[in-house]
Amino acid sequence: MTAAAIDQLPLVDALPARHLFDMRVDLQPVQPIPTPTGVRMTFIAGGGTIEGPRLRGEVLPGGGDWLLVGDDGSGRVDVRVTLRTHDNVLIHFESAGIIKVPADGLDRLARGEVLPFDETYARTTPRLATTDDRYAWLSEVVAVGYNVLSPNQVDYRVYEVL
Repeated sequence: MTAAAIDQLPLVDALPARHLFDMRVDLQPVQPIPTPTGVRMTFIAGGGTIEGPRLRGEVLPGGGDWLLVGDDGSGRVDVRVTLRTHDNVLIHFESAGIIKVPADGLDRLARGEVLPFDETYARTTPRLATTDDRYAWLSEVVAVGYNVLSPNQVDYRVYEVL
């Protein structure tokens, strides 16, 4: 890209976005596995719900999050689950991202507390895929997710970047 071309791009302080859906994923208790690259925290999805202006349905049981927590305390998200829409279409959902909880965050989760959004950095980049004509557009969307962590549950608010 030439300097003249880059000058044509607008500078923004907020990305234009549209709310796609909210998703609640119920999780089985964590399986912590120490590895040479950090602690792998395996969470198996037990199901969940999807509600929103552009997508409604459920999260099917199975799949999960293979979170890797490094020595720096940051977690690298690796999620894969299957969604079923209200009109019975299966959609592949996968997401990557970063989670950084307060120093006492894991203890608070173990005590049954919800980690407030403003105390936790949990941001993801969901990707959705299907060839069903009603939802194929999802395969061409760049999405971002804001997440809230709770004991045995994670909530997503997913936006399409316009």
